[in-house]
Amino acid sequence: MNYRMNKRIAAIVALSISLTGGAAYAADTTPQPIQAKVISAPITNEPFQIIVNGSALAIGGFKAADAKEPMLPLRDVTEALGFTLTWNAESMSADLVKQNLMVTVTTGEDRYAVNKMDKTLGTAPALVDSRLFVPASFASEVLRADVKIEGSTVSITQDEQRKTTTTKGVVTAVRDNEGHQAVQINGVGPDGLVLNVGKDTVIASSEGTVMAFSDLTIGTEIEAEHSLAMTMSLPPQTAAYNITVSYRPDAVDLTGTSGKIQDVRKSDDGVTSIVIKGAGLTEQSQAEVVLQLTDQTTLVNKEGEAIDKDALVQGAKVIGFYNGVLTKSLPPIGKAWKVVLMAPPAE
Repeated sequence: MNYRMNKRIAAIVALSISLTGGAAYAADTTPQPIQAKVISAPITNEPFQIIVNGSALAIGGFKAADAKEPMLPLRDVTEALGFTLTWNAESMSADLVKQNLMVTVTTGEDRYAVNKMDKTLGTAPALVDSRLFVPASFASEVLRADVKIEGSTVSITQDEQRKTTTTKGVVTAVRDNEGHQAVQINGVGPDGLVLNVGKDTVIASSEGTVMAFSDLTIGTEIEAEHSLAMTMSLPPQTAAYNITVSYRPDAVDLTGTSGKIQDVRKSDDGVTSIVIKGAGLTEQSQAEVVLQLTDQTTLVNKEGEAIDKDALVQGAKVIGFYNGVLTKSLPPIGKAWKVVLMAPPAE
């Protein structure tokens, strides 16, 4: 009997051990929740306070962690500087106007149209919470304001007092595109200066007679009072306040070539000719032309002062004006109406 009892106890103990071991094994294999470890924080924008002419704006700016400069609220900044802003929902762009400065800003495009000429800043405008933001360099390079960044504050100032200077020159290009009017003087392409003409620009003769923009033709000699502020483009652009016409040519088909004198020739009968190679002032102009100097040819420097033809030497930079009557030779030959000496040969 004792033998049977011991055997029964042993069986119970074995069963107990078996059940306990299974429970432990089951506990070891039950999936345990995994605690995720945060290894980086979310990227946030650094807020910036915007101060325009001493007054803080209600809407601030921001700078992304990987950005090179802060972003500014376009409407708030420009309206504080006296610009008129018009939003174009279809093109997602904004048009800005102040005096003779017209700017178009398009969402997502690093192409800022300044008086119809594109300029890049390295950062495109961004639409954030239905508000368009532009880089801080927009205020300095496009709006011509002084910008100072200190800590988390952007200070923008623009002197409203008109600072001007005067420049003399001869009109080498005339532009009238969709209401934007401008004349270029003393050069073509990247040379010279572009004078933006607005509704407040006064155009008159040296005698005081009021003139129209259409009177500013190629070859017209002017003296312009314009803003000291200029764009960084080539050629630079500036706002013209007063344009005084000192001489206007009678020829309506006048054109010209801007470039360097390649050669000076003298014929057997004593006629001097200069070979100019460069760029034409209009589509009808020649890139290279031979111009004969006659008794009727006007020779002046860029200030409008008379010069001797001996100053027209090889390497000198000039603008030669002539009418459309040219020979069919290469290069074509014609008579010079006026030659403007822009610069002597480089030493």
